[in-house]
Amino acid sequence: MPLGTDTKQYETPNHPYQGERIADEHSLVERYGLSNKEELWRAQSELRSYRREARDLLGQAQDDETVMRRSEEFLGRLKRVGILGEADELGDVLSLEIEDVLERRLQTVVYRKGLANTTQQARQFIVHGHIVVDGQRHRVPSYVVDVDEEDLVDFEENSPLSDELHPERAEEQ
Repeated sequence: MPLGTDTKQYETPNHPYQGERIADEHSLVERYGLSNKEELWRAQSELRSYRREARDLLGQAQDDETVMRRSEEFLGRLKRVGILGEADELGDVLSLEIEDVLERRLQTVVYRKGLANTTQQARQFIVHGHIVVDGQRHRVPSYVVDVDEEDLVDFEENSPLSDELHPERAEEQ
């Protein structure tokens, strides 16, 4: 965290000991290869902010030109990063799930593209600098991949992993 910023980027649960919530969080942390629940809570806070903005825009007069422009910008941003589909509208933001946000992380995209055998291995490849997006090395597993960048995710050309015969490369299915 940069110096001088004391505010957290996420909210913790109100009730710390709820068995069902803890089990749900644990399964998400396992499935998406998150290092801890803080990453999950950060994604949940991001989803909450999307829903809050959608509710605010829906609550305002839809015939107002500035509201229309803000709605279009907001929807365009969510469609660009792939959280919403092209045909989705402002009301669809309220039905988003946490998985929609987690699926857009670089770590998940690397795993889904078959560049790694597991989400944990995808995380390691990213942190160690073996993954590039459009030729630019990214070392942050939580980087949000835009839809048009998704096909540009690959191994760094000087990485030993760029060799298809490398033993850690994912097996072709």
